[in-house]
Amino acid sequence: MPVDEIDASRAPLLEHLIELRRRLLWSFLALGAAFCFCLYFARKILVVLVEPLQIAGQKTLINTEIYGGFFVEMKVAFFSALMIAFPVIANQLWLFVAPGLYKKERKALLPFLMATPLLFAAGASLAYFVAIPLALKFLLGFQGDLGGVTQQALPDVGSYLKFVMQFMFGFGLAFLLPVLLMLLEVAGIVTRAQLVAFRRYAIVANAAVAAVLTPPDIGSMMLLAVPLCILYELTLVATWFTGRRRAREDAAAVE
Repeated sequence: MPVDEIDASRAPLLEHLIELRRRLLWSFLALGAAFCFCLYFARKILVVLVEPLQIAGQKTLINTEIYGGFFVEMKVAFFSALMIAFPVIANQLWLFVAPGLYKKERKALLPFLMATPLLFAAGASLAYFVAIPLALKFLLGFQGDLGGVTQQALPDVGSYLKFVMQFMFGFGLAFLLPVLLMLLEVAGIVTRAQLVAFRRYAIVANAAVAAVLTPPDIGSMMLLAVPLCILYELTLVATWFTGRRRAREDAAAVE
């Protein structure tokens, strides 16, 4: 390859790396600012997070290590900061990817990317208000008398926080399925016909994801599997509309 072609290929790569560094910097700044804010209110946030446990009848959380309380508040702050900074991080990702898309592709994807925080919040809210209380009721239901010996749950605050984070982030990310499928469809990696043909397998895949993210009871699994299937169908409807619009624009361009 001639030297001038090598230099020409290096320049765009360097520009992309500089742009990536800028977007990562803004993302880390947003995460850091949110972390400092949440750290100040970490105790109050933890009170909110343990409320489902109180509703389930469990009144005691323990720390098995002396410094456990400190690290729990740090985890609470980081967990909350990720939730708050997520829209900023998603926006920075969009600003990095958008220049590589055509104008009509950016126009088609923008509504779905704007809905990303709402979808994530909807999934996390479903986990907090419905799935976590039901899961706790199921899991804490194994306490009781064992022939004269009392079996009592004494959850560690760190393990409980990990449990809550897994649920809320798992549900939140799972609800971003339409955005991911739209990105793949607009990028040409998959077509709407392929998504339609994959529908029956998607049901199985959604059930498998729900089984991994929820306790081993059918009720909790259905709470995630059913919304995921509905979101998949909504994505098929959305790709039908965007496909028709692209066809009209291509026809108009030819004319």
